[in-house]
Amino acid sequence: MVEHPEYLRAILNAAIYDLAIETPLEFAPKASAHLGARILFKREDHQAVFSFKLRGAYNKLLKLSSEERARGVLAVSAGNHAQGVALAAKHLGIKALIVMPITTPSIKVDAVAAHGATVELFGDSFDEAAKHGRQLSDQLGMTWVHPYDDFDVIAGQGTIGMELLRQANDIGAIFVPVGGGGLIAGIAAWIKTLRPAIKIIAVEPDDAASLSAALIAGQPVDLAHVGLFVDGVAVKRVGVEPFRIAQTSVDACIQVSSDEVCAGIRDIYDETRTVVEPAGALALAGIKKFLASGSKVDGALVAIICGANMNFDRLRHVAERAQIGEQHEAVFGVQIPEKAGSFLSFCQALGKRAITEFNYRMGAGPNADVFVGIALRRGAAERAEIADLLNQAGYHAQDFSDNEVAKLHVRHLVGGRASDAEPEHLYRFEFPERPGALMDFLTALSGRWNISLFHYRNHGAAYGRVLVGLHVSDAALPELHAKLDQIGFARVEETQNPALKQFLGATP
Repeated sequence: MVEHPEYLRAILNAAIYDLAIETPLEFAPKASAHLGARILFKREDHQAVFSFKLRGAYNKLLKLSSEERARGVLAVSAGNHAQGVALAAKHLGIKALIVMPITTPSIKVDAVAAHGATVELFGDSFDEAAKHGRQLSDQLGMTWVHPYDDFDVIAGQGTIGMELLRQANDIGAIFVPVGGGGLIAGIAAWIKTLRPAIKIIAVEPDDAASLSAALIAGQPVDLAHVGLFVDGVAVKRVGVEPFRIAQTSVDACIQVSSDEVCAGIRDIYDETRTVVEPAGALALAGIKKFLASGSKVDGALVAIICGANMNFDRLRHVAERAQIGEQHEAVFGVQIPEKAGSFLSFCQALGKRAITEFNYRMGAGPNADVFVGIALRRGAAERAEIADLLNQAGYHAQDFSDNEVAKLHVRHLVGGRASDAEPEHLYRFEFPERPGALMDFLTALSGRWNISLFHYRNHGAAYGRVLVGLHVSDAALPELHAKLDQIGFARVEETQNPALKQFLGATP
């Protein structure tokens, strides 16, 4: 039996509740029904700074001597710990200086400043900012408040474990996001001392798995590279004290991709109508991967929803990648004949499958390369079936669903310039997002006019915005417009749009 009596006393004596709150533990009915397990969300996004970090920061500041308080405090953080320290310092009347990486989302920088702390941006990563912060702490004589490798900070985070045992008696496993390890150390110290049968499972991004690397090496080690998408846990090296506790108290580590995190963000939104930050969705992404692998435990599965400081500008990326992370969409590079009617034939070859994206620009040569998104009904297994179906139909198709460059860049770079051999007219349409709308459009054209450009992306709105290029002579324009009027989709002609003429027009 693993015991951490020193933390048990510290957690019990953490007098944080005049500033922090006991957050709710909520049943997640949609996730539970979908995953076939009882799922509970520990809503740390309900804290005043929308993150659990307030607990550890405030507990640390409460333990400072009057002399230390007078000198002020300095913290380094990618955002949430910074907000916790800033609010705790304001509450206690302590001067605070916060060093943050330049890459920190603006929503977190602004929130720290709003709490009255002085903010200094330095470095591209937490580790660069931390080195600079240490130097400043020594120069200015301010008390260093470490975000995770500190006894009092860990004890403050451990109050989550104490609350969990008060709030539910059927917990089988707790899934905890991990960066530096302070959160999982505090929770594990409490849980494994009092209820050792409960599983403690760490969840990390696959490009920032510092705890997994340390457990393999037998000691904390530096990662060669840290991905920044899940910025709340983008830490190069797990803390020494969190690692000591994790070695004996963490039952397993799960690594998830950025796409799986995006899917988790969407799932939590569907369940709660709350948009959490990427780190806030790590635990649910881990639960989904745990269950998909066939693993089981007796009792409820708890996801620590650790933060909701999401930069609004990231929502488009999250929405786009969530479909792939949930295995609801696959993306392919497909070669089709460069002739009228090819797009319609391609859609017919797919049958009733819904096309979610189609990026194409006419080029030279007998074939065209298109980037296409296809909705999946049966998850990853269906991707191979689609590839086989397309190749058997005579198309050269490659599955790019796991190709990061394709998903991040290629889908936006498909294109070129039109040939000036035939007149091209460009139209912007609004397609109703209903099954068959795209097929209705293509069927109505009946291969009469060659499609020279097509850009479509389903973003979940009532109408999809589509840009279409058609090779049509001036004499045939009345016939085309009559056909488009018959289709009935709202349209605007953009042939003279200066942006399109510059980047998509005929070769000068």
